Amino acid sequence: MTPAQVRSRATGPTAGLAPGYTQANLIAVPRDWAYDMLLFAQRNPKPCPLLDVTEPGDPRTVLAPGADLRTDVPRYRVWHDGALTAEPTDATAHWREDLVAFLIGCSFTFESALVAAGVRLNHGRNVPMYVTNRECRPAGRLHGPMVVSLRMIPAAQVDTAVRVTALMPAVHGAPVHVGDPGALGITDLDHPDFGDRPVVEPGDAPVFWACGVTPQAALMASRPPFAITHAPGHMFVTDVEDTTYQLL
Repeated sequence: MTPAQVRSRATGPTAGLAPGYTQANLIAVPRDWAYDMLLFAQRNPKPCPLLDVTEPGDPRTVLAPGADLRTDVPRYRVWHDGALTAEPTDATAHWREDLVAFLIGCSFTFESALVAAGVRLNHGRNVPMYVTNRECRPAGRLHGPMVVSLRMIPAAQVDTAVRVTALMPAVHGAPVHVGDPGALGITDLDHPDFGDRPVVEPGDAPVFWACGVTPQAALMASRPPFAITHAPGHMFVTDVEDTTYQLL
């Protein structure tokens, strides 16, 4: 499907859809919290690489002219005081005129480059995601732990995976950890905090990338009065080709 078709038709996780195009995490917060969110992203660029920030109340983005951030994500999350209160497929009824939307790079974007480099990916429909013991650098009222996504990579291909993703820092870049999940405070890979259980093949190594679900962990820790985000794995697919964010 094209990016526009994904935006209008997709009902589930977007991993593998519209290959060759950039996918983005979404978080929209009241204008009163927008500076805190902007500073949080600036201080934590690995999990929160910013691709675009909208004007207050504006559901449009330069990443996909004509798209609507209120309707073009497969599933949303609505938050009140840090608690998840709804998961609609259309956020129009929840949208507010004071909301500032942040589009954050997503690791689904670099998967086409990994496959082109011969790296085997075997994570199912939705990548596993885990809350770690690594605290992000606080910003104003926002604080919380870093979230990571996991891909089980054949050990012989880990170096290639690191090299390929390092060239795409706008969509999380190189892994933050390879190997023992315990070093990140993860005790059970079979029970991710978000996403699907990992598929493990003989000879695989766990490779962890910083994840754009990190702002949702910050919402739970910091408890702003209101926010709208994407549901983990249900991304906003842009019209921007992924090579745009690939360093030469």
